[in-house]
Amino acid sequence: MTKIFVLAPDSFKESMTAEQACCAMQRGINTAIADAQCIHVPMADGGEGTVDALVSARNGRKIHFEVTGPLIGQNIQSYLGLIDEGKTAVIEMAMANGIHLLEKSQRNPLVTTTLGTGEMIKTALELGVSKIIIGLGGSVTNDAGAGMALALGAKFLDKNMHIVDVCGGQLEQIETIDISQLDHRLKQTEIVIASDVTNPLCGASGAAYVFAPQKGATPEMVEKLDRNLRYFADLVKQQLNIDVADVHGAGAAGGLGFGLMVFTGAKIRSGVDIVIEETQLAEKIAKADYVLTGEGGIDFQTKFGKTPFGVAQVAKNLNKPVIAFAGYVGQGVEELYTDGFSAIFGIVDGACDLQTALKQGEKNLQRCCENVIRLLNV
Repeated sequence: MTKIFVLAPDSFKESMTAEQACCAMQRGINTAIADAQCIHVPMADGGEGTVDALVSARNGRKIHFEVTGPLIGQNIQSYLGLIDEGKTAVIEMAMANGIHLLEKSQRNPLVTTTLGTGEMIKTALELGVSKIIIGLGGSVTNDAGAGMALALGAKFLDKNMHIVDVCGGQLEQIETIDISQLDHRLKQTEIVIASDVTNPLCGASGAAYVFAPQKGATPEMVEKLDRNLRYFADLVKQQLNIDVADVHGAGAAGGLGFGLMVFTGAKIRSGVDIVIEETQLAEKIAKADYVLTGEGGIDFQTKFGKTPFGVAQVAKNLNKPVIAFAGYVGQGVEELYTDGFSAIFGIVDGACDLQTALKQGEKNLQRCCENVIRLLNV
């Protein structure tokens, strides 16, 4: 009887995309069992690869266009995905305002903006979609989504009623928020945030203190950014009567989660749960003999919303064995064996430096899968 394998990895960051990982897994499987059937379900959790994963799984298409990058005046090429016969758009904010778009010396969350993310949303609206899924991973911004709102028609005015070109360092200049010209199509569009970040907007666990340092902020900048976020949230509460600063996920992507809830009415959901649902993963796993998943690293943090954990939970409910592969296997993985994982394997072949391991990722994953499947087929 032909063995059926569902291949549902996330990307192995800086080594291979989720689809490349699927292909490497299949090569290993078919070397061991020539007639094995492999079902590719490349995964993501709202961050890198979310658009590609959903477009691939749902036979969608990509729309390419130009948007503003993280810095005002910086134009970049980007794209969004269309699925559900064009009714749903899938966006990754990092494709407009991601940290990878700036050199380390350019990163400064006082001046970066989510304007380009707003332009991506506007493009989706112009395509006539009724639903937009927005992944929030990998940002280099800290403007509470004000730049995004600006692109969609909101106006932010200073004490002299002049327009403020909003970014993280200028939120404190805003005296008036005018949403009278906010794009009316937002009210007819379901907007879903795909994010596993649960941080609030402000404070010690907020966007600035937790995430801004990795975006180039000094301790002094972090204090200013947090103060500005608090000021902006209070202004929104006073003038728009919306109070969502403490909602889990408001601090995602430098407060873009907050801005999307305020200005577009977006709802936050677990990124991996959305991808599991949209790829119809459960229906595919139900037909499988084995499920293979993985990503760059697996450790005790994997259970906190990471892709392999989400895949394992689905498989566990269907009583299917799950084998996970990772570039490195860290501490605490033994906890995962009670959460649906049957086995976890590190794919690196011997001692080597990081760059070599990344370069040889596909080869190592293929070899490791082949060896595991040979054992299963004994």
